[in-house]
Amino acid sequence: MTADEIKNIIASHLACEYITLDGDGRHWFTTIVCAAFEGKRPIQRHQLVYATLGDKMKTDEVHALSIKAYTPAEWAARSG
Repeated sequence: MTADEIKNIIASHLACEYITLDGDGRHWFTTIVCAAFEGKRPIQRHQLVYATLGDKMKTDEVHALSIKAYTPAEWAARSG
């Protein structure tokens, strides 16, 4: 899968205010800002993202995905 394909899948299931995705075709790194993360622990945020990819994580189409997940307020505070 390409970075654009993975981004589009995630964005089609989560209303992301910001999303980046980089990687080498097997190992991916994403930063996502989404209001759906409000009130959720980090593991719950990751589970939301993994759920968007469904079987693609199980069939090795997406081998590894490192996630930085922020609420809009957290992202604004980080961005200063």
